[in-house]
Amino acid sequence: MKRNLLLISNSTNAGEKYLGWCKDMIAEFCKENNVKDVLFIPYAGFAQGYDKYEEKVANVYAEYGIKLHSIHHEENPIDAVMKAECIAVGGGNTFYLVREMQRTGIMKAIREKAFLGMPYMGWSAGSNVAGLSLKTTNDMPIVEPESFDTMGLVPFQINPHYTDFVDPKHGGETRDDRINEFIAANQDTNVAAIREATALRLKEGKLSLVGRDNKMKVFRFGKETMEYSLTDDINFLMK
Repeated sequence: MKRNLLLISNSTNAGEKYLGWCKDMIAEFCKENNVKDVLFIPYAGFAQGYDKYEEKVANVYAEYGIKLHSIHHEENPIDAVMKAECIAVGGGNTFYLVREMQRTGIMKAIREKAFLGMPYMGWSAGSNVAGLSLKTTNDMPIVEPESFDTMGLVPFQINPHYTDFVDPKHGGETRDDRINEFIAANQDTNVAAIREATALRLKEGKLSLVGRDNKMKVFRFGKETMEYSLTDDINFLMK
């Protein structure tokens, strides 16, 4: 039960700076774990360029005295993971992220370190890969990873950026429709759909919803879809 996770839904909240809404949450997470140096995994944000992505995130972390450097500079990515005191996985395209994590071999290395208690934080795609697979990502499959399996740091699926808003002019599937398709095809797997400005925190074996006052929705096959607030017990998801 050593896993120490902060799984954030979104990096940018409407009208706020990049990582602005969750900056204090990240700072507290680092302080609790005495983190001074973070290894950043930028693969999901490949379209903007790794150097640019690293700079953007590093500038935020520097505000609270944390050094952040990106794995794309490392000659031996697996070795870099094994030496890291903390890892942050950024958002972007989950398919690209998973392909690169599998290609470089860091998927297994991060999982091993995280189960030993290394602090792990991610947002959007970085939260997706903490679940069992990427099957509940919202992203387009722009590349093909070797498998959909991810790290399984938590025993359920995560759907970041969840919204139940329905555009009256849209005639296609809703987010709920798509997640219900997933649980119909994967009946033993629960889905935690986390809305903007919220995160999942796993600490000392206890899972909680943190952030702003916005509810999480949980989808379970054969059971009523339920919403859970910041004060509700959600540890059934860990069973």
